[in-house]
Amino acid sequence: MNNNKNGDDKGLKEVFKYFDGDGDGKISPYELRSYFGSIGEHMSHEEAERVIRYIDTDADDLLDFNDFIKLMKGEEGRENDKDLRKAFEMFIWEEKEDCITPKGLQRMLQRLGDDRSYEECVVMIDAFDIDHNGVLDFNEFHQMMV
Repeated sequence: MNNNKNGDDKGLKEVFKYFDGDGDGKISPYELRSYFGSIGEHMSHEEAERVIRYIDTDADDLLDFNDFIKLMKGEEGRENDKDLRKAFEMFIWEEKEDCITPKGLQRMLQRLGDDRSYEECVVMIDAFDIDHNGVLDFNEFHQMMV
């Protein structure tokens, strides 16, 4: 059993803040599209609305933090493994690599408006780097997210 729920939720809260552009505690279709646009991925407004409707539990057409946790922790089933893989790939700096490097993490965080130093990114990766090779592979990323 994972008894570190509060620590996990704190990390997810930080990720949630990147999506929640206006800080109102909800992710709108516009904010979801903005996030994907910031990483070079196109998402139509209709696609964003569909994703939110699928996960939204209180029918307000917005994702609150509990909906976001549900999405990130995979309570929607196996489809989330594909989504998690896509999220992982967004952090990959060089296509030939299948891992998240400090440089890739730094680049993604900068796109999200969080200017971290390279050294800070090394420390962040080190926290979840199970095999201590200085990068996160998909399995380490998956463990971090679930």
